[in-house]
Amino acid sequence: MIIPVEWTDEGVRMLDQRLLPLEEVWLMLKSYTDVADGIRDMVVRGAPAIGVSCAYGIALGVKNFVGTNVNDLEEELDYICDVLGKTRPTAINLFWAIDRMKRKFGELKGAGSDVSGIKAALIAEAKDIHDEDIESQRLIAQFGGELLNDGDSVLTHCNAGALATGGVWGTALGVIRGAKEQGKKVSVIADETRPYLQGARLTAWELLKDEIPVTLITDNQSGHVMKKGRVNAVVVGSDRIAANGDVANKIGTYMVAVLARQHGIPFYVAAPMSTVDMNCPTGEEIPIEERDIREVTHIGDIQLVPEGVSVSNFAFDVTPNEFVDAIITEKGVARKPYSESLRRMFED
Repeated sequence: MIIPVEWTDEGVRMLDQRLLPLEEVWLMLKSYTDVADGIRDMVVRGAPAIGVSCAYGIALGVKNFVGTNVNDLEEELDYICDVLGKTRPTAINLFWAIDRMKRKFGELKGAGSDVSGIKAALIAEAKDIHDEDIESQRLIAQFGGELLNDGDSVLTHCNAGALATGGVWGTALGVIRGAKEQGKKVSVIADETRPYLQGARLTAWELLKDEIPVTLITDNQSGHVMKKGRVNAVVVGSDRIAANGDVANKIGTYMVAVLARQHGIPFYVAAPMSTVDMNCPTGEEIPIEERDIREVTHIGDIQLVPEGVSVSNFAFDVTPNEFVDAIITEKGVARKPYSESLRRMFED
């Protein structure tokens, strides 16, 4: 069972995903700035995992506050949230966690809680966010597993497994695990997911641990294996889903979705409701993070490209809702028109 981030009395314990699969190194982060660095520098990644880590970062910052004045604590909380909010712009779970922790603080302050009580309650709230994330994954696994057939070969892009969440199931890989739990034999084709190689390094590592058959391919093989009939479904995660069902996910997802449509293969997105941004009308409004070009020009310390060449490194792209056959959430499976089905889920 993989739990990539945990709360401890010493601080936030986090698996350094930058070193996988060759090394399993755990870091103990003792301040909210350490957690912010961990999110920004990809020690932890994946929208649900970022949300959980952010909540723990806020709780840790509040725990370390020295003082007895609630108004001073509120000022510190705002600053902590501002620092964490600047780490990864695309993943909506980050901002969802910030909003939830701030709302909890507001309730506590309004009820007259003192600083000690607020600290304890915000730590408990962060733990609740983590527990709820794991439960939402379990339900996603259940609903998503029902969409797969015995013997299916499923293509995934990036890593949307336990490593990308609070742990245990994952979102896209949770669907695979859910199908296995239902007694179905499924296998996975994982594309490498350049430039950060989350598929090659992380998805393959997770599935090998679970003894789920996995074949790794280069990103530019996706169309070929689809054409050869080796793919029965595509399942991916998401970092933000717009109100109309447009999906932001790791760069290259849009290409995979277009290929799946061309070959008549269902394209599913698995994500918790905390990833759905009902305040974002379409994918056009989703901010797309650009990362350090060194991720493209180098692997480790080895330079791959000519010095001085112009490089683009968009971390995410947006898949229009027309290419998405279903969005699998903890509240069930949403289908087109997503503007209606997702809204109903929020209202339930």
